[in-house]
This record gives sequence, C-alpha cells and structure tokens, in this order.
Amino acid sequence: MLRLIPLLLLVMSAAPACANDLPAALGASVAAANAAASSKQIEKALQRLSWSQFKAVVEAVPKLKADVDAYGPMGWDFVRANYRAYPWKKSIDKLDDNQKNELFELIRKAKSSAPSAP
Repeated sequence: MLRLIPLLLLVMSAAPACANDLPAALGASVAAANAAASSKQIEKALQRLSWSQFKAVVEAVPKLKADVDAYGPMGWDFVRANYRAYPWKKSIDKLDDNQKNELFELIRKAKSSAPSAP
C-alpha cells in the first residue's frame, strides 16, 4: 500500500498538465465522429433514392461514377441490383468535404424532384 502512494501522487500531479490537452483531444474525436456520421447519413440518403435518382446522382459525382465505371456495364448491373444495401460509405469517405456537400445537395435535389419509379 505504501508503495502505491508515490505512484498515486505522481499520477495526480501529471493530471493537470494532461487536462489541458483533453479539450483538443475531445474536439478531434468529436469532429471525426461528426465526419463519420455525415458519411453514414449521406450513404443512407443515397440508398433511399429510386434507381433513376440514384444513377443520376452517382453519374454527377466523378469519383463515384469512376468506381462503378471501372467494372463496365456489369458494374452498373450489379449496382442496380444492390445499391440499397451496398456499403457506399467507403467511397463517400474518399470524397473531400466540398464533394460530400455537393453529393448531399444532389441527393436533396433528387428527393425534391418529381418521384420516379425504381
């Protein structure tokens, strides 16, 4: 027990110095969590679109379109069959913030347009 007291005092004396770093560390993790939630939110919104809306949005975002085009016509066939369940978050995470905002705006515009059949 007596051996633990110096260790406890050392930890307690270091705590105030570490406390100054805590807000910055928390801010970084909160920002990372917001970015992840944003990509996830975009993914879910994208998956809720009808096929024609989805295809128009993906074709308007060069990086997403390139991901699908890389597989040729069969890539688009696969996407059509699976776009509502496919994990788009990885592709969305590769976009910079401006591209994510543009994608979200395209999804919003597609939703507000006349509904189209899947």
